[in-house]
Amino acid sequence: MTTARPALPDGIVAIVKRDCPTCVLVEPVLQGLAGDGFVVWSQDDPSFPSGVGAGDDSDLSVSYHWDIETVPTLLRIEDGEETDRIVGWQRDDWERFLRVDGLGPDLPDWRPGCGSLSVDPSRADELRARFSASGLRSRRIDFAALEDEFEAMYDRGWSDGLPVIPPTEARVARMLEGTDRSPDDVVTVVPPDLVECTVEKVAVNAVMAGCLPEYLPVVLTALEAACTTEFNMHGLLATTFFSGPIIVVNGPVRQRIGMNDGVNALGQGNRANATIGRALQLVIRNVGGGKPGGVDRATMGSPGKLGWCFPEQEEGSPLSPLSVSRGVDPGVDAVTLFAGHGPQSIIDQKSRTAESLARTFAACLRSVAHPKLCIKIDAMLVISPEHGRVLADDGWDRSRLEGRLAELLTLDSDELIAHADGIAEGLPEGFAGMELPKFRDGGLLICHAGGGAGLFSAIIGGWVNGEEGSDPVTREIS
Repeated sequence: MTTARPALPDGIVAIVKRDCPTCVLVEPVLQGLAGDGFVVWSQDDPSFPSGVGAGDDSDLSVSYHWDIETVPTLLRIEDGEETDRIVGWQRDDWERFLRVDGLGPDLPDWRPGCGSLSVDPSRADELRARFSASGLRSRRIDFAALEDEFEAMYDRGWSDGLPVIPPTEARVARMLEGTDRSPDDVVTVVPPDLVECTVEKVAVNAVMAGCLPEYLPVVLTALEAACTTEFNMHGLLATTFFSGPIIVVNGPVRQRIGMNDGVNALGQGNRANATIGRALQLVIRNVGGGKPGGVDRATMGSPGKLGWCFPEQEEGSPLSPLSVSRGVDPGVDAVTLFAGHGPQSIIDQKSRTAESLARTFAACLRSVAHPKLCIKIDAMLVISPEHGRVLADDGWDRSRLEGRLAELLTLDSDELIAHADGIAEGLPEGFAGMELPKFRDGGLLICHAGGGAGLFSAIIGGWVNGEEGSDPVTREIS
């Protein structure tokens, strides 16, 4: 929500400033045109042009709301709306625009304009705060003069344990430029306290997390996905298990916002990767009330609960993108949320056939949660580019790999029964004599990411699935 746009009269409106050589150059033209149907607004000096009686736009409200980027600008206003504009000085264009001849015969034919004060980088935050943030509804909190703002935010419980960026009006207004959604649009109801969360509240927490405005649509979509019944964010908070929401990003947005799908893709060092997942977690904490020691009851937790987000490396992958495998059209921006925890390494530096590598993957995947547990725990397999090339060299695609892993992970239930091999954990006796899949249908998610060197891949173990737990959710980014 922004302040109302100042009304302009029908006719021609000129926006100028004295501190512009081109505006000064055309001052005689402006003086000759001023009158009924032609008005002038000056950004820096209402006495300029002299003798015209220019409107005072020193607060830049006219220039800001009418999107003036260059001075001089001429606007044609009809029924209160702009129907045409020209910028700078070019005699032919002015004569055609104004439908007059013989303008400024002693002037050069053409001169470029100057930057409008309303787009001056040194004023951008102040103007955005004044004209856009004035409609923000979040509660304002003043700190004492001697308070350190970073320590104050930590003391008030707004932090995940790391420093957060102060969400000033200017920063929140700038963040909101990342979406065309209204700040007071309700995005979702956030657990565990079931609080309605607006776009503005998401923007506040995205600022605190360190996001850039262009990340905001990803954060908004991830939050929508997290707060679905299928994903069950409340249950994920309340479980004593390790897991938290993991965001996998697909589509061109990965490159537009500079995400890292290569070296250290699952680690630190990239702003988008690091802050998008953190923003989601801060919303859950600060809006929904999901704090460790409260509803968040993880016995141990994992570092990923600070926020974990990475993009799939679609280029050069032998697999179709994860989002496509989950029903999204190719080339469409999407996020997939998976309830998981820290990566488990897969080392296979000797396999040179897809069959051998698939057997390695299957052997390692069998250990997810426990080698004797099956069906109820999902997993994500993140295949590195070097392992991806082994698959590609043998012509294996996603379908071939998924099918073979399903075969290799069909288990003899006699090995899974409680107390088999001297291990008390396991299935009830009634499951003896069966063959059971390690993962339910669709319970193994596969994607492709990482650096080009290293014959390593990773398994991200999941939480219990289905109605008792969490199902992965994929959403298109709007």
